[in-house]
Amino acid sequence: MEKALIRCSWCGNDPLYIKYHDEEWGRPVRDDRVLFEFLILEGAQAGLSWITILRRREGYRKAFAGFDVHKVAVFTADDVDRLMNDPGIIRNKLKVNAAIGNAKLFITIQKEFGSFADYIWGFMPGNEPLIHNIRDLGGLPVRTEISDDISRDMKKRGFKFFGTTICYAFMQATGMVNDHIEGCIARY
Repeated sequence: MEKALIRCSWCGNDPLYIKYHDEEWGRPVRDDRVLFEFLILEGAQAGLSWITILRRREGYRKAFAGFDVHKVAVFTADDVDRLMNDPGIIRNKLKVNAAIGNAKLFITIQKEFGSFADYIWGFMPGNEPLIHNIRDLGGLPVRTEISDDISRDMKKRGFKFFGTTICYAFMQATGMVNDHIEGCIARY
């Protein structure tokens, strides 16, 4: 009898969710373009389910210039209008404007720290991911002291849609923390 594969149950049976779980979630990211992508996507997710955003990911990629932070940072009012009429993304003007403003702040951090990765990973002990030993989803935190610290610092810098809960989801998505349950096939 073949042993069943164990996955974190949050990904369910949706092939898109399973692929994201198996190939991305919890894997350390130090590439600024990917970090900017998740900054936009996690901000868009506020108040919505992650699968809603994941299903629109390609729409976001097209709408936000392939997640090129320098292109997004110079979006104009015409771009905001274009985005507000784009059915491929969540058309929330506050979130759209936040993504553009956050792009400008992202570049400021890159200039100050050399890269956004250096900045964000600098909050992690030893610049390494935290690997949590979680037996079931009930043990998953929604925020931590580190996510509080990052969120507080980013808020002070002017970032929008990046409270501590969104920050922690960002940390999970980009592998700053590994919250795969024990025995999960994607746990490293």
